[in-house]
Amino acid sequence: MNPAPVLEVRDLSIKFGDFTAVDNISFSVNRGEIFGFLGANGAGKTTTIRMLCGLLEPTSGSALVGGLGFEDGGKGIKKIVGYMSQKFTLYNDLTVGENLDFAAGLRKLEPAYAKKRRKELFELIGFARPLSTMVASLPGGVKQELALAAAMLHDPEIVFLDEPTSGVAPSSRARFWSLIRRITGLGKTVIVTTHYMDEAEQCGRIALMRTGRLIALDSPAELKRTAFPGPMAEIDFKGGDAAAFISGLAKAAGLLELSPHGMRWHAAFRDKAAMDAALSALPRSASAGLIQPSLEDVFIRLIEGAER
Repeated sequence: MNPAPVLEVRDLSIKFGDFTAVDNISFSVNRGEIFGFLGANGAGKTTTIRMLCGLLEPTSGSALVGGLGFEDGGKGIKKIVGYMSQKFTLYNDLTVGENLDFAAGLRKLEPAYAKKRRKELFELIGFARPLSTMVASLPGGVKQELALAAAMLHDPEIVFLDEPTSGVAPSSRARFWSLIRRITGLGKTVIVTTHYMDEAEQCGRIALMRTGRLIALDSPAELKRTAFPGPMAEIDFKGGDAAAFISGLAKAAGLLELSPHGMRWHAAFRDKAAMDAALSALPRSASAGLIQPSLEDVFIRLIEGAER
């Protein structure tokens, strides 16, 4: 038996004048799920999240967030969601304690409850520095973890994270995603946007957005399977001139996608026969081997390929 959705979106759109930022999207998110949004800048990811946090009112369509709609202007929704924006949301010129006191004041939390939650969240993120520590003195990854704690002070059901690890070192990104998994282990639902494909791989399901529209939604494994039903080869020209061969390969029958990856190329085909025929003219200095498609390949095919 599947858990009841904690978030249900139906035909949701928002316009700013003549510009449609989000165009008639529908999806649902289950309780305890890590749900990701993936797309280029301007695809509508942040605008969608801001609507679902009650910060923007949709032009049309509907959404139930924890069973609540927009009838009260999103006031009810704001009480049950936590939001961490893609820009750092704490103040560098305040201490850790002052930042969290300010966040608690905005939520109108009782001081005793705020203190209790602060202790719980410090244990969750492993923060052991004094409250008097200036935020400006902290490493970027620790700042992001504190921003997450501030977003969760009121114990929200659903946590929205908009590019939470942008500009953070890889080791800090890995630690932050470990925190995300711990949060969902506590029964919370996390909805996250990211540009990092390795992070998107950790989501239970991913919604791919392009120009305000939802173009695909599934698990990482299913997205790869449906985007690339046939074999994929990685071609290494070992420093040789690839231009002539690639020009011909681009016209090969049965080719689904051809894209550069550093000094190598990924070529996806309809079936093995099409691949064998296309690669039969491979120069002697080059080599090719079968590989599994990555989310980056999916992104190139479904997002960038559509734009091409």
